[in-house]
Amino acid sequence: MEQKKFDPWQFVGFFLIALILTWMLYNQPPVEEATNKTATQSESTASDASNAVVMSDSLQSQQLQAIFGSYANLFQNNSSKEVGIENEKLAITFAPKGAQISSLRLKEFNNYKEEPLYLIKENQNFNYSFTTSDGRILNTTDFYFTPKITERNGNQRVTLTAAVSTSQYIVFEYQINANDYMVDFSIRSEGMGRLINTREQQQISWDLKAFRNSRSIEYENRYHLLTYGFEDDKIDYLSGASDDEEEDKDVHWISYKQHFFNSILIPSKAFETVNFTSESLVDSDIVDQEFTKVYQTQIPVVSQGEINQNFKWYFGPTEYDTLAQYDLGLEDSIDFGWGIFGWINKYIFTPTFNFLSSFLPYGIAIIVMTILVRLVMSPVTYKSYVSQIKMKVLKPEVDEITAKYKDDSVKRQQETMALYSKAGANPMSGCLPALIQLPVFYALFSFFPVAFALREKSFLWADDLSSYDSVYELGFNIPFYGDHVSLFPILASIAIFFYTMMTAGQQAAPQQPGMPNMKVIMYIMPLMMLFFFNNYASGLSLYYFVSNVLTIVLMLVIKHFIVDDAKILTQLEENKKKPKKKGGFSARLQQAMEQAEQQKNAKRNR
Repeated sequence: MEQKKFDPWQFVGFFLIALILTWMLYNQPPVEEATNKTATQSESTASDASNAVVMSDSLQSQQLQAIFGSYANLFQNNSSKEVGIENEKLAITFAPKGAQISSLRLKEFNNYKEEPLYLIKENQNFNYSFTTSDGRILNTTDFYFTPKITERNGNQRVTLTAAVSTSQYIVFEYQINANDYMVDFSIRSEGMGRLINTREQQQISWDLKAFRNSRSIEYENRYHLLTYGFEDDKIDYLSGASDDEEEDKDVHWISYKQHFFNSILIPSKAFETVNFTSESLVDSDIVDQEFTKVYQTQIPVVSQGEINQNFKWYFGPTEYDTLAQYDLGLEDSIDFGWGIFGWINKYIFTPTFNFLSSFLPYGIAIIVMTILVRLVMSPVTYKSYVSQIKMKVLKPEVDEITAKYKDDSVKRQQETMALYSKAGANPMSGCLPALIQLPVFYALFSFFPVAFALREKSFLWADDLSSYDSVYELGFNIPFYGDHVSLFPILASIAIFFYTMMTAGQQAAPQQPGMPNMKVIMYIMPLMMLFFFNNYASGLSLYYFVSNVLTIVLMLVIKHFIVDDAKILTQLEENKKKPKKKGGFSARLQQAMEQAEQQKNAKRNR
C-alpha cells in the first residue's frame, strides 16, 4: 500500500482559503444596508440607461434632422411591431418599415416539402419614390409607418401611416375581404402637395424573388413567367428560359407567376409606360436552391401633387376558373400556348377536363379524356392507316421502278408518281391526317403542365400528377435525364416503340441517297421521349402512354376487322385501268419533274 506524503503547498492553500473566508465574513454589511445599496445601484443603473436611450434618440433625431430636414420624422424608428390580418385563404403580415408585405401565406396549400406555401417571405420589395420641392429623392421603403387594424363586416383593413407632421402624411392601406384571394391596396398622401416636386416623375418599383414550389426546379422554372396585359386585350410575357427585359405602354395588369401560383398587380387606371425585367437563377436540378427567378418592374408616374394610387393585388392559384371570376382578363396570364393551341386548351380541354374531374379521380379523368380525343380523331387515324396500306401494297412496284432507274433520280420520281396517279394513291394523304392532329397534340402538350387541378393529385404510384413520378432515386445525375427514374415516361416510350415497329414496315419508298435514315430516326424517337419526359409532369406522360396504346389498338382493329389489304390491292389495280384526268397535286408534281428532266437533257446535249 502506497503511503501518502504531506504536501506543504496543500497547507498553504488551506490557509489562504480560510483567510479569505474570514475577511469576507468580517466585511459583510447588514442585510438592510446591503439591500438598500443594491437598490440604489439598480436605480442608478436604470437612470443611466434611460439617460443613454434619451441621449441616443436625441442624437438620432439630430442626425436625421441634419440629413432629411423637415422630413426627418419619416425616418424615425417608432418601434412599431409587425401586424397581421387573415381570411380563409390568406395570412398576411406587414412590416412597419416601408409598409411592406413581409409575408403572405396561402393557407390552403403546401409546397413540395409539405411545408406552408408562402408567395412572400422577405422576398418582395414595393417602393414608391418621389422628389421633394427641395430636391430630395425619398423612397417609401425607408419610411417608418405606424400600423392600425380595423374590421368591418368581416373585411379587415390595415392602415399604415408615415407622418411628416400631424397634417402631412403618407398612407398605405390594405384590405382583404372574407374568403377572397384579392387584396385592395392604395397609396395616398395628405397635405404633401406643396412638399412634392410636380416637375419630376414619381416611380413605382415592384421586385420579387420567386420561390421554388415543386420538386423539379428546372422544369418548374420554365413556367415561372412575368406576364402582362396591355392595350386592347393583348398579352405578352418575358422569356422563361433566360434573362429578358421589355418595355410596353398602356399596361392593365402585371403577373409574377410562380408556376401554379400568381401575384398579379392591377391598377385602377392603366400604367402609361412600364419597364419589365426577368432574371433566371436556375442552372439545373443539381443545385438545390430556394429561388427560381427575380422579377423587377419600374413604373414611371406623372406627378400631380398629392399621391393617389389605387390597386388590386391578387395572390392565389394560377387556376382558370378562379382567375376568370374577377372578370379582369387575369386568366390570360395562364400560358395555354399560342394561337389556335391556346384556343383549344381554353375552350375545349379545360372545361372538358374540369367536368370529368368533378366526378372522376384525376388519373382516370386523364385516361377518359385521352379516350375521347382518340375517338374524335379516329376518322383521321383510319384515313392515315388506309393511305399507309396503299403505299404498302404498291411497294413491290415502287421497288421495281427504283431498281430500273437507280441511276436517274428524276426519272425514278416521275415513274413513281405516275404509278401513284394510275393507282389512285396520294403519298401526301398519309401526311395530311398527321398535320390535322398536330394542333390537338400540341395543345395537350401545353395543357397538362399548367393544369392546376393536377397539383398534388395522386394516381397509382404517382403522388403528384403535376410533377414527375419517380420510382427510383439514382443518387447521381445523368445529363439530360436527371437523378431519378420516372415510370410513366418509360411506359410511354415502350408504347411509342411498338407503334413505330407497326408503322415502319409500311414505308413505300426506299431510303434515298443523301437523305437521313428515317427508320433510324423513328427508333431513336422513343429514347428521346424517355429523356425528355423524365422530369415532366406525370400527367402528361400518362396521357402519351394511354394515347399511344389506344392508337395501337385502333390500328389493330382497323387492320384485322375493317381494312383488307387484298381488297385495297384489287381496288388499286382497277384504278390503273380507269382513264385519269389531268390535274391534281400528283399531276402537277409529275409535270414539274418532266420539265426538270427536259432541262437536264438539254444541258447534256449542249
